[in-house]
Amino acid sequence: MTRAFALLLAALTMLAGASQAQAQQFFFFEDSRDIMGGGPGFFRPGMPSGTSPIPRTTVNFPANYAPGTIYISTAERRLYLVLGNGQAIRYGIGVGRDGFRWSGTHRITAKKEWPSWTPPAQMLRRRPDLPRHMPGGIENPLGARAMYLGSTLYRIHGSNEPETIGQAVSSGCFRMTNEDVVDLYSRVRIGTPVIVRN
Repeated sequence: MTRAFALLLAALTMLAGASQAQAQQFFFFEDSRDIMGGGPGFFRPGMPSGTSPIPRTTVNFPANYAPGTIYISTAERRLYLVLGNGQAIRYGIGVGRDGFRWSGTHRITAKKEWPSWTPPAQMLRRRPDLPRHMPGGIENPLGARAMYLGSTLYRIHGSNEPETIGQAVSSGCFRMTNEDVVDLYSRVRIGTPVIVRN
């Protein structure tokens, strides 16, 4: 009788542990989805932050650009915000796939928080399954912030897919984690020069 009771107690303990693990796993999924997209729980303390696989850091940057300039190296898959005095903040980015990378000099002509997304005609021809318009928010592929480059279709923007940072995945835009794009957005203004080199 005592042995049967002990076995029953052990089985109940195992089931309770499994249920708790399932509940924790579900809670993590729901919150991480919210954080990656940057919704109400975007910077919730103690929860996963969707940080970049390439940590943001201050580095030596000897190139002679004015402080506040953004320098993008698509080969390195890094974006540098020039601080001056030979230093810059370096961010990991996702860049254009083969055939979609470009170089040139532009300026930030607009900044938007939680931008909406209207895929351009060229993209819709390649991907007719895409929505014609998507309001800003958690599911939007532009993420928490977007900075628009000149009169081009390209942007520096957030992403709810932090695992793609450091990869060639986009149609020419530069993607960052939501955490990093919010940081960059707060440091730059309209008119900021953006230099893109392959």
